[in-house]
Amino acid sequence: MSRFSSALVRAVKTPAGRTSKPRRAAAVVLGAFLTFAGISHLSFARSEFQAQVPDWVPMDKDLVVLVSGVAEIGLGASLIVWRKRRVPVGLAAAAFFIAIFPGNISQYVTQTDAFGLSTDRDRLIRLFFQPLLVLWALWGTGAWQALRAEQRKR
Repeated sequence: MSRFSSALVRAVKTPAGRTSKPRRAAAVVLGAFLTFAGISHLSFARSEFQAQVPDWVPMDKDLVVLVSGVAEIGLGASLIVWRKRRVPVGLAAAAFFIAIFPGNISQYVTQTDAFGLSTDRDRLIRLFFQPLLVLWALWGTGAWQALRAEQRKR
């Protein structure tokens, strides 16, 4: 097991420590954002999300949208209410944002219009926000600090 993966496993098991109010607020806002996005997957923006599923994904696009919507609702609700295990929830949210990034890349490469992104410039700008979401999840939940602390122990 690599040094990083060992630290990751230990960080997941780390109980939540004290978190500053700004970080807690960041986690709650991200949780609300994810919950809203998940609800939109299941209802009013379903076709928009289907447009983002790359053709190479070997599953029905509607099923992908439904499953990812349920995952977003679960992650969002967990970020809001599950304070004692926020480190693993933050890691899961960051992993989720990484996992869906190929859909954003596909939207740019295939020039697919969705969510009001109708130009290559707009779709390209959107790509730069995904890493910010990953960092937001890691910082707001204390997962970044837990990973760093575990790596320093070695």
